[in-house]
Amino acid sequence: MDRNRRTALLAGLFFILTFVASIPSALVLYRDVLDHANYIVGSGADARIRFGALLEVILAIANIGTAVVLFPILKRASEAVALGYVATRILESTLIVVGLISLLSVVTLRQDFASTNGGDPALYVGLGKALVAIHDWTFLLGPAFCAGFGNGILLGYLMYRSGLVPRPMAVLGMIGGALAFGTATAVLFGAYEQTSGLSFLFTLPEVVWEAFLGIYLTFWGFLPSPVLEAQPVAATSA
Repeated sequence: MDRNRRTALLAGLFFILTFVASIPSALVLYRDVLDHANYIVGSGADARIRFGALLEVILAIANIGTAVVLFPILKRASEAVALGYVATRILESTLIVVGLISLLSVVTLRQDFASTNGGDPALYVGLGKALVAIHDWTFLLGPAFCAGFGNGILLGYLMYRSGLVPRPMAVLGMIGGALAFGTATAVLFGAYEQTSGLSFLFTLPEVVWEAFLGIYLTFWGFLPSPVLEAQPVAATSA
């Protein structure tokens, strides 16, 4: 297996890992704390929250891994855009970590309430709601805005320009990224909820693009391209 094939395999596995690590937390493990305002003064399901946080730590690492692994090749197509992609993935991962810290703080406060006699339930519920709100906003700004711009628009452009994957799919990535960014903007201004069916519909092309990258790079690798040569053939300007 040559170096380029190993790079594609590693990048593909990182993309697959982002799905494996993100879906359980978003759909299952965090449901109790996100959907029930009284979680912080109840019996709680702290082990699930902790496990979800661990998965999101893995998600943050995998997000950065996709960009770092691909950067040496993508910079040959456009170093400026490739740097932007890496920076966006780092920002996305930072926001994810901020969000998981807020939910772990709910767990800490719930345990504090359980061990304190005479604590004010209303105060704890208010604190819990505030921490959950922080998580919700980081989820919008990170996996929604940053993923749409970075994984969709920037990476789609780099893959289209370099020809490392089929160009029609790279076009889908750019379109999907623009749609994801647009629907995140609509959610930001209160047009509908991020968990609504309309939001999911507009985000779906971006999800398909990222899933395609994971599968394609893992099992097929890069298409033949000048950027795979030892010396860049194309100019590195944006």
